[in-house]
Amino acid sequence: MRAIGLLLILFTCIATGPVAAAEGWPRQVTDALGRRVTIPAPPRRIVAIFSSNVEMLAAIGAGPDIVAIEAWTRWPPDLVARTARVGGRLGFSVEAIARLDADLVVMTPARQAAAGLVDPLGRIGIPALVLTHDRLADIQANIRRLGRATGREAAADAVAERMGARIAHLGACLEGRPPVPVYLETGSDERGAAFTIRDATYTGDILRAAGGVSVFAGRDRLGRVSGEAVWRADPDRILIAGPPARVPALMQRPGWEGIRAVRAGRVDAVNRALLLIPGPRVVEGAEMLARLLHPEAFTAGGSCIMAAEGDR
Repeated sequence: MRAIGLLLILFTCIATGPVAAAEGWPRQVTDALGRRVTIPAPPRRIVAIFSSNVEMLAAIGAGPDIVAIEAWTRWPPDLVARTARVGGRLGFSVEAIARLDADLVVMTPARQAAAGLVDPLGRIGIPALVLTHDRLADIQANIRRLGRATGREAAADAVAERMGARIAHLGACLEGRPPVPVYLETGSDERGAAFTIRDATYTGDILRAAGGVSVFAGRDRLGRVSGEAVWRADPDRILIAGPPARVPALMQRPGWEGIRAVRAGRVDAVNRALLLIPGPRVVEGAEMLARLLHPEAFTAGGSCIMAAEGDR
């Protein structure tokens, strides 16, 4: 039945007829899988799978063209409220995407999205663009790539350049200040294991931009650490990516009262979305961390003291 459904959808897609030609189109965009994806015309019905892709498209002005997302996307709220869903934890629906008359699908190779969608979407003629974002620079490159894929190059360049300028300004603001040794926890399980950021990733780049350094820098294999390992690393600061309610429980873990950051009460919860969703808001995440790690470098209003003295 699934094969029959796909054939009916294919017939429907063919029956809609050719897309009107537009200047500069069709165009090709190379994605993270090395595929040269042909996009016949400026897309006006985009399916964006995963929060990062939704946030990047919205930032370059393509939000009104997004017609569907996946169930775990939370931002921007107005876009989330008005768009359809094409999947979530249990997978993604090719049929739902086709019924929406999508003309571009943007995805990331997580939760089997790329493995399950690229081939069937190709067979029914819907361009699928796969993006990855290992480092902070990849996020800016992906924003520019989406600009070319949607015909919004100028807006995309502006967003990427603003991100770069804010990161550079943060670096100038923190220049000469020693990096703070940090344990940044991204999650934990019932067995006592915890998860932290890896050094050679966009989250590691964000922490460095904020004037911090992971106490587990160089251990880039899994990002999973034990309580004993955190105790031995003895960080100056502990940051939890999550709600503030997690802070008291962390400080009461057996043996953690001996960790320098816990003894000094330097344990804070930080906005998870600003750190772990690889979109334009990671710059806000870096600025948020910098104000926590180097409060002496900022005014009470959050501005860089150097900038307030005439840097801008």
